[in-house]
Amino acid sequence: MTAPQRPFGLWTAAALVVGGMIGAGVFIQPAQLAPYGWTGTAAWAMAIPGALILAYVLSRLAAARPAATGAIAIVGEALGPLPGLLVGWSYWVGICSANAIIALTAVRYGASFVPALTATPLATALGATTLIWALTALNLGGAKGAGRFQVLTTLLKLLPLVAVVLILAALAFGDPQRFTVHPHTPFRLADLTTALTLTFFPLVGFEAASLAAERVRDPARNIWRATLFGTALTGLLYVVISVGVVFSMPEGAVAASDAPIAMFVEAFWGRGAGLVIAAFASIAAIGCLNGWVLMQGEVPLGMARSGLVPRFLARTSERDVPTVAILCSSGFASLLVLSSATPAFGSVLTFMLQLTTAATVWLYAGACAAAIVLRVARPAAAVGLAFSAWVLWGSGVEALLLSIVLMLTAVPLYWLRPAAGEGTIDRE
Repeated sequence: MTAPQRPFGLWTAAALVVGGMIGAGVFIQPAQLAPYGWTGTAAWAMAIPGALILAYVLSRLAAARPAATGAIAIVGEALGPLPGLLVGWSYWVGICSANAIIALTAVRYGASFVPALTATPLATALGATTLIWALTALNLGGAKGAGRFQVLTTLLKLLPLVAVVLILAALAFGDPQRFTVHPHTPFRLADLTTALTLTFFPLVGFEAASLAAERVRDPARNIWRATLFGTALTGLLYVVISVGVVFSMPEGAVAASDAPIAMFVEAFWGRGAGLVIAAFASIAAIGCLNGWVLMQGEVPLGMARSGLVPRFLARTSERDVPTVAILCSSGFASLLVLSSATPAFGSVLTFMLQLTTAATVWLYAGACAAAIVLRVARPAAAVGLAFSAWVLWGSGVEALLLSIVLMLTAVPLYWLRPAAGEGTIDRE
């Protein structure tokens, strides 16, 4: 077995966390949450502490098992190969679904410059599919180059968010009544669970460093630092921006916008500034997509190297790139994108958000259960397990059942996995 390369230091690991979280989510979230009004604000107060608890559990697991290929392998070690496979497969489905959403978001913001990109649902889907495969080609060139691109785009994607924070700060000090002049939907307890699922979606990604553990140098030290710092920073940024945009604008206008962040900046700084923000928002989504294209290969690779899935998924190139896993993942994400080419795009996008959340939360639930079994951060793991169950329920019965069905499609792979002690690494 060839030892995996470890090209990622602390800052690249942190860029994976922040870059994976800051992408499509924050740029579409105000529109998704606007109809919930004050309930959306309460949901943020639940989602961010929940994400921090889960991030803490994952980072403690990585520190306790630094030689593991990632969190999924640890779940398989603690709970058994079949639960590990099901949790990992569900998470992989969630990544592919998230990549479809991120690619579509990048194209929608890019349409501020090239309206033809969203002239029809099919044109939008084709543009998003092209973007997925362009970044797939970049990742096939090697993890080191993809990691550098991730650091660059992470720095660039912070610029539009800083602009929004500056506007909100100016409003808070110069025109505080702006946040109360527009009527907003009052708090409704019945909507809190659904709103929680929507607010949790943009937080997904804090586990990126834990999943790519075998790529990170000194994982016992660097993973928990990158994970907790990145999650706290991004969560704070999200709540300020999302709540601020929703409450400083008419609720209906925000809910109906394809690019709510660009619309917000344009309302205060003019059309030119709105276009600049749209450009950086598109860059942000592209950077996020790059990070998740990397992860969509790393997840099956880690599963194959730990013996949870057939070894052909561990086949790597001379640059240690999991080519088979990345190509299969991008193909699935492309199918999801093309399925969005329907007139009811808005409802499809909302459902994909819920499906992505449901599919990925199974990993968090599995990690918390593994931590309890392994006696790692058990109190936090118990709270995290309850929180994960709440988010799963909030994703809706349809999305939850579909996530279970997609998870069960991995069962045949359980019987095809390599026997204990059998090699799992092939090179092309």
